Amino acid sequence: MFKKVGLIALSTGLVLSGVGLSNADAAKKEVNTSKVKMNENGPVENVIYMIPDGFGANHAANYRIFKGQEAVWDSHIKGMYTTYSANADITDSAAAGTAMAAGVKTNNGVIGFDPEGNKVKTILEASEEAGKSSGLVATSTITHATPASFASHVEHRSNETEIARQYIQESGVDVILGGGKNNFVPVSDGGKQTELDLIDEAQENGFEFVETRAQLANAKNINVEKGDKLLGLFADEALAPEFDRVETEEPSLAEMTETAIDALNQDKDGFVLMVEGSQIDWAGEENDAGYAMHDTKAFEEAVQEAIEFAEQDGKTLVIVAGDHETGGMSVGSATSSDAAAAILKNVTATGGFMASQLNKDRLNVKEVILEYTGLELSVEEERTIQQAEDAKPAINKVLSERAGIGWTRYGHSAAPVPVFAFGPQSYKFVGFHDNTELPKIISEAMKLK
Repeated sequence: MFKKVGLIALSTGLVLSGVGLSNADAAKKEVNTSKVKMNENGPVENVIYMIPDGFGANHAANYRIFKGQEAVWDSHIKGMYTTYSANADITDSAAAGTAMAAGVKTNNGVIGFDPEGNKVKTILEASEEAGKSSGLVATSTITHATPASFASHVEHRSNETEIARQYIQESGVDVILGGGKNNFVPVSDGGKQTELDLIDEAQENGFEFVETRAQLANAKNINVEKGDKLLGLFADEALAPEFDRVETEEPSLAEMTETAIDALNQDKDGFVLMVEGSQIDWAGEENDAGYAMHDTKAFEEAVQEAIEFAEQDGKTLVIVAGDHETGGMSVGSATSSDAAAAILKNVTATGGFMASQLNKDRLNVKEVILEYTGLELSVEEERTIQQAEDAKPAINKVLSERAGIGWTRYGHSAAPVPVFAFGPQSYKFVGFHDNTELPKIISEAMKLK
């Protein structure tokens, strides 16, 4: 059972729905009695750092409405924090990732260096020095800004081939799962590396390489305690949006998270695992409410895997914290006072995909929207999409307004974001923080240098 908490005190966007216990909730309550009793002041051997990219307080509120009950993280709300970078009020993911990984502000675009160009140590690197194992999981390219901030150092986030090289040749990361295969493969084989074949090199250095969901499911004997490692690259670029994942051979974020935990848990000294729900941010940048809610659902399933492990383990700290908010999402829009995100449950495609299904004169707008959303457009909504210069943002605007979701921009915002935490010493996250404080709290809890 997820306990109701007073989120409203933190933000007007964190509004709880008044949903009672279901039979499933009651069953969970009974199961919980057999789980390891957590000592809130006990030692922290493992950390699972869950980052829903672009996820703010109003994302949490709209997702609760979408789901019809509390999310797995709601009862673990602890506080909020600011996200500005060293040179801008609105951060990018590189500066935010560096702050969340190393506790140091830096300029937008920079990964693993402070504004003066000094290399900074991340909690993942510190944990490796302490003998722990480590992992990175993402639905973007695994060399994208957020995961890269934990295990690489580059002057600009765009240098993803160098990030890939550092992962394999310099970092001690044991489990790497996500997209971006092209960044590991030489140009001669259709990739982006000038000469290196980092997949071959990884395999020579003890990595098992997998590139499909089925292969990941069979990677059950990875023992990091014995030096085994796992590299999973499931797409040439980013993974498909959650809508489309079932039509591919790509695993879900929850499946990657479960596999990473199983492998890293073999290390008797503990582990640090970073898991990013990358595409919540991309949905926000497109103001695509359906895409945002469904990728949040996929992220929640991954968080559930982490919390279930932490409940059984008793020495694992799980943190759920977005790197920034994206889109300036609201609960209620300029044209609607209804909070109706639940209508997005039947959406099965991104606005961009729906736009691609329109014929040249867009006379099939009603049919396309009905097929992929279950919604009947009004004459005015149909005309809005037909007459728009670009159909994709028009579709996203119509569906957002139907859901009572407003947007203020097509990029990041400076809004403070919530932090949720579960496990021993999770109470240390209570309060209003800056993003640089999060890794310092984690480091203190784990007794890292």
